[in-house]
Amino acid sequence: MTAVLPSRRARIAWLAFPLGLGLLLLAFLLSISVGAKDIPLAEVWRLVFRPDASTDGLIVQTLRLPRAVAALAVGASLAVSGAMLQGITRNPLAGPGILGVNAGAALGILVAVVFLPTLPTQAFVAVAFVGGLLAAGLVYAIATSVGLTPVRLALAGVAVGALLAALSNTLLTLFEERARGALFILAGSVAGRSWESLEPVLPWVAATLTLALLSAHFVNLLTLGEDVARGLGVRVGWVRAWTTALAVLAAAAATSIAGPIGFLGLMTPHLARGLVGADYRRVLPLSAVLGAAILLLADVGARLVDKPLETPVGVLITAIGAPFFVYLARRTGPER
Repeated sequence: MTAVLPSRRARIAWLAFPLGLGLLLLAFLLSISVGAKDIPLAEVWRLVFRPDASTDGLIVQTLRLPRAVAALAVGASLAVSGAMLQGITRNPLAGPGILGVNAGAALGILVAVVFLPTLPTQAFVAVAFVGGLLAAGLVYAIATSVGLTPVRLALAGVAVGALLAALSNTLLTLFEERARGALFILAGSVAGRSWESLEPVLPWVAATLTLALLSAHFVNLLTLGEDVARGLGVRVGWVRAWTTALAVLAAAAATSIAGPIGFLGLMTPHLARGLVGADYRRVLPLSAVLGAAILLLADVGARLVDKPLETPVGVLITAIGAPFFVYLARRTGPER
């Protein structure tokens, strides 16, 4: 009997996750190593697990390590959010940035900072969730009113995102003193994040990512179309609402940490599907790993562009993501 050898695509799929984890580990260590003061990788490894009171030890524990954890959480959350939105809507142009979720979440936090100054920071994720959900609902309503297609949905998202960004800038102008503490919301950066600022958000990130990964089977069913999913006994309305809420919550948690970072949630799921196929039980975990690694590496690049000054990491992601979005829009076509 002749043995059946695995196909090249199957071999890539099996290797993608361990290689992605290796890339993530390397990116994490580089994120701690590179900066205004470079620290050797061997020293980084020691200082992470055996911190001391040296200058390098303080830099690692108080500055670099929380920043790396923030980038990891934000990258994984945005990538998983984008993958879920693309599966739920069956739209390759969907993503938390494109559909206005990031801008809505940022505006929600800014409104809370300006008009509810006594609101604890622990509530920012909930406020961001409401803002992101309202923005996504508005985008979907506009696109549906003119005939829902992937390109029209994306265009409606870009228009709503621009409107919400303008409203955010207006609030910053009118309430400059009150809003000064929320400038990080619009920065698109993980610089300066501390353990204190991450503590109320990381549980949301962990819970949301866990639930999202457990919902991969339902996303698979939604990608088959509503009629097929109903034929398989799926309560489509409930499942769509649940998975959409998870996707928006993941983006909201990321935005409450780093502000709106566009295009990462759009690009990463396409890369993951290209490696492991369309099964979301593989796409979602690989998207989380690749999204975290990409944002960590982009943050390292942001420190090197104009060293010792820093460029917001959102600028680098946009420089890569905008041409990718144009390519996808041209490939998708207005008729689809």
